[in-house]
Amino acid sequence: MAAGLRKRGRAGAAAQAAGVCAPWLQRVWQERRLLLREPRYTLLVAACLCLAEVGITFWVIHRVAYTEIDWKAYMAQVEGVINGTYDYTQLQGDTGPLVYPAGFVYIFMGLYYATGRGTDIRTAQNIFAVLYLATLLLVFLIYHQTCKVPPFVFFFMCCASYRVHSIFVLRLFNDPVAMALLFLSVNLLLAQRWGWGCCCFSLAVSVKMNILLFAPGLLFLLLTQFGFRGALPKLGICAVLQVVLGLPFLLKNPIGYLSRSFDLGRQFLFRWTVNWRFLPEALFLHRAFHLALLAAHLSLLLLFALCRWHRSGENRFYPFHLQLHWHLLQPLPPLPVLCLVFPYTALPPVGHTCTLAHTPAQAAGAGAHRALLEHVPIHVLQLCCPARVPCRHPAAAVAGPAAFPQERPAGQERPLKPAPSSSSPLPGPRVGWTQCPWE
Repeated sequence: MAAGLRKRGRAGAAAQAAGVCAPWLQRVWQERRLLLREPRYTLLVAACLCLAEVGITFWVIHRVAYTEIDWKAYMAQVEGVINGTYDYTQLQGDTGPLVYPAGFVYIFMGLYYATGRGTDIRTAQNIFAVLYLATLLLVFLIYHQTCKVPPFVFFFMCCASYRVHSIFVLRLFNDPVAMALLFLSVNLLLAQRWGWGCCCFSLAVSVKMNILLFAPGLLFLLLTQFGFRGALPKLGICAVLQVVLGLPFLLKNPIGYLSRSFDLGRQFLFRWTVNWRFLPEALFLHRAFHLALLAAHLSLLLLFALCRWHRSGENRFYPFHLQLHWHLLQPLPPLPVLCLVFPYTALPPVGHTCTLAHTPAQAAGAGAHRALLEHVPIHVLQLCCPARVPCRHPAAAVAGPAAFPQERPAGQERPLKPAPSSSSPLPGPRVGWTQCPWE
């Protein structure tokens, strides 16, 4: 009888769980197209893909043969440091000298001990599998915060990618460690944790130097967020961390450490390339090809900085060149409307909105008008024609008549009113709010 009651209890619990899940599954099926196209479902799709990746990665580790390329060389180089060799010019592996910064040595030294001096490949693969899932989660969090990519793309980014699984769990390269730290840095920067973000970025650089390719973007963000002076402490975090990590090697042979770990002229062998395999080897190894790639990279960075990056958000890159000369790159002011409507030189300095006002009442009126202008959407803003604007100082249109009684008595100013109907002779948009011209 007790057994029958237990069976009925289990059946009842299962039925209750099915009753709860059935409506949810039905809703998911009905919205399956939105689920794959709408970025707001990123977390849901990411959770499903992460669960699928657990099984796929486990299958790859146990069914696909491991390929030895650099792991033994990594372990040999780390073993040299463990044995007391701190001169970078004396550290060698099966594939050549040690050419990675100090952070690589410390991280792979931990892997050296965790894998029985590098001999337990299966344990190393399992560690890199966990690292892969953590990296995938960090990437999904970035896409969730940007809300730009439809979720169906994520399947091709992870589950359908043989190369990603190969790099992480079949080759055991150091690239996954560096990229995991980089994606952690991006998440911290998105969360406005600038100090920790710069710290993780520097850690990523200390694992592999190619992370420096992301440095121009970080520098741009720091300058637009903090200005030149405010960005110096954040850049100092990156520099100090590099010095602290490399200190044992710098004390032994500083020139050898810097020339080996940050060698910008190092040649990449043609047999290891994947993206440029279609080129002839002679062209791939030619110095002119390398310089052309560098010039193209710098040109694209400049093009994006001038034509793309400054248009996002609050458009604070517009007065960037003026800030360089006038204010030594102080934090750039969030004036999206004013920077587009008026020349930058026509505005009072930020923090001195009421420079032209003469009394506290006039200063308060000027600040109110300026605050109103800053929050009016640009597409619905229609200003008076230039002939009606007072000509003594261009900023009078910003400060308002209350701050400039010599131009217009305060009693005659008019408030904002709805835009006129289609029969009005005034030009411009007919929807929204407009400033009434003075009579």
